[in-house]
Amino acid sequence: MQGFTLPIWVAAAAKAAAQVLTEQSVDVQQRIDVPNNEESIVVPIRSAALLNSGEKAIGISHCDSGEGLDLTRDLEIWTCIEFKKINQNHFPEKLFIDSEHWLQIIPGYGVGKISSSHEISISQFARDLLRYNLYPFLKKGYFLQLEIIFPYGKELAKRTSNHAFGVVDGLALIGTQLDVQVSASPHQLQQTIQSLRSRCSDEIFSGSLIFVIGENGFNLALDFGIPSHQIIKTGNWLGPLLVAAAQEDVKELLLFGYHGKLVKLAGGVFHTHHHLADNRLETLISLAFKEGISSTLIKAFENAESIEEALLILESKDIMSAKRLWERLVTEVEKRSKQYVQRYDSSSIEIGAIMFDRNRKLRWAGPIAFNTMKSLGLKLED
Repeated sequence: MQGFTLPIWVAAAAKAAAQVLTEQSVDVQQRIDVPNNEESIVVPIRSAALLNSGEKAIGISHCDSGEGLDLTRDLEIWTCIEFKKINQNHFPEKLFIDSEHWLQIIPGYGVGKISSSHEISISQFARDLLRYNLYPFLKKGYFLQLEIIFPYGKELAKRTSNHAFGVVDGLALIGTQLDVQVSASPHQLQQTIQSLRSRCSDEIFSGSLIFVIGENGFNLALDFGIPSHQIIKTGNWLGPLLVAAAQEDVKELLLFGYHGKLVKLAGGVFHTHHHLADNRLETLISLAFKEGISSTLIKAFENAESIEEALLILESKDIMSAKRLWERLVTEVEKRSKQYVQRYDSSSIEIGAIMFDRNRKLRWAGPIAFNTMKSLGLKLED
């Protein structure tokens, strides 16, 4: 079964809460309208009830991502909604009617916030979906305040790269469409290969492409000014896509990604979904030995919970050893990627790699990547 993205389940819980708050009967099977979709969808919720003597209501749902190996599968979602009287000093009535201020979305426990502003990390699709389904409940003189809570969001966020994109304290609400894109599925691989072939047959194709992993990596690449016509969002099927790029006569390929994903390639794992394989810390320790880093230093980070933590530990003890290790690692990514392609194709494709860290800084590039970086106007940061 194809599942729905997280914003759909949040909208269903919020709509159920709004029904309770306005003394309507609650639909266990919520009908959700999706912008630009002709037909609505039906989404089950778990429960809904009044709180604070009827001043507030809560709706609860559980995310169902279908057959996809998605981190949010069965995630519990709480949405608390209440009416707030319009303060004319802050919301003049005309401005209020003509603007989007009638819905205030608050990040509760376990919901990601943008570190620079502490505002909720939410996609435009999720905002539009909530507005679309909650607007019918609005009453004159009031705006709606919606607090979203993911009780287990903080723990789950530790298994994501949210922090790499400036998101803290929980899971970001970043779904951008109705259905879950199953990044570990063969169907998703075929879709990406079709996109690759289409790009390579375009008149403006110059022989160069950039592979990025996932929506966050794609957005960061755009932030750095990389032309969108050169970017392919890969998902987790990197190995087969490297071969497909070689077969489509790509001459220069740049892997652009968060180190937590690309480290796997240095260990020979070319399907990067966390459910299938996780060799990251083992790869880091192995490369540290090969680089001649002392066993005392290696011992200091071998029990780290993440490679980010291992990096920080090593940098705090010996910054030059850390620099050598990460240069070795990104070089290994380039080397292993080329070897992978050569198992299946005799292409002369050049594969470079650039990795960014959790502070969204470009930190490491392999020797092959440097020429590509110059042409794209990119530079590494200390």
